[in-house]
Amino acid sequence: MSGWSRKVGADSWAWGRVCRDVGATAAATAAGASAGWAVWNYLNGQAATARTVIPHRTDNAPDGDGVYHPDGRVTRYTRDTEVDLFLTVFGDSTAAGLGVDTADETPGVQVARRVAAETGKTVRYANKAIVGATSKGLAAQIDAMFIAHERPDVAIILIGANDVTSRNGIRASARRLGDAVRLLVGGGAKVVVGTCPDFGVITAIPQPLRTVLRQWGLRLAAAQRAAVRAAGGRSVPLADLMAKEFRAQLDFMLSPDQYHPSAAGYALAADILMPPVLDAIGEWGSAPLPEPPEESPAVEESRVATALRRLLKQV
Repeated sequence: MSGWSRKVGADSWAWGRVCRDVGATAAATAAGASAGWAVWNYLNGQAATARTVIPHRTDNAPDGDGVYHPDGRVTRYTRDTEVDLFLTVFGDSTAAGLGVDTADETPGVQVARRVAAETGKTVRYANKAIVGATSKGLAAQIDAMFIAHERPDVAIILIGANDVTSRNGIRASARRLGDAVRLLVGGGAKVVVGTCPDFGVITAIPQPLRTVLRQWGLRLAAAQRAAVRAAGGRSVPLADLMAKEFRAQLDFMLSPDQYHPSAAGYALAADILMPPVLDAIGEWGSAPLPEPPEESPAVEESRVATALRRLLKQV
């Protein structure tokens, strides 16, 4: 659920594009040009309200890079350090773990610690994610690592929310993610991707803007899933698997900024990511992996959501 905090503190051009397109679709399918203009104004006003509710984050996530040992120790990595597994995380502020106070609470560190404890392996962990990143920045994150002559054994990617708030095209965003997965797989990595989260749980975003973003995010997640599979990665539908828990315990699952996950929210993400990560490195065993739903559940129905659905089919 990254990126909103950064985007809402910036100019509203991205929201203008979203609202303009929703308004245009509503005008074409509902009550004409005047209705479309009303939708545009209404959603743009809601975006302005949201910017006053969700703080503009300029800080970075806690740094958890290091070597994680089966006995719980954490040591500094050097070129001479011998490790059994190199785990990296790419993506946006959710991947980095923005919203928590300590490195141990970030999703990448939680996964690294659990992999070390459950497999007995010494795990080097490196966070390459950048706060505010979209799919457009994934290739640069990976290239920077390759230039340093580093190749991960397993990579986790969490990306998508900023593509929604930036109104990046769904097909183009999914294609860029697929290219990033293909690049990592070509470098010898096993890749696990957490697809776009569910904006519907962020109650600080007013309705119907929240439904607009949720529709967009769910369609992006579906496109990401197909692109990741085609590129040889494993996809994890975070929107489907996390939304119920977030809605049931929203104050517990969100950080004080009411947008990024809390330590508990990131722990839930780590729980969900662990089975495919262990399976990717051959440590899951003979038990079948949990089966995620094939399609996202239906979202709230409204005239705006229906208009947006028609629009997104063209993106």
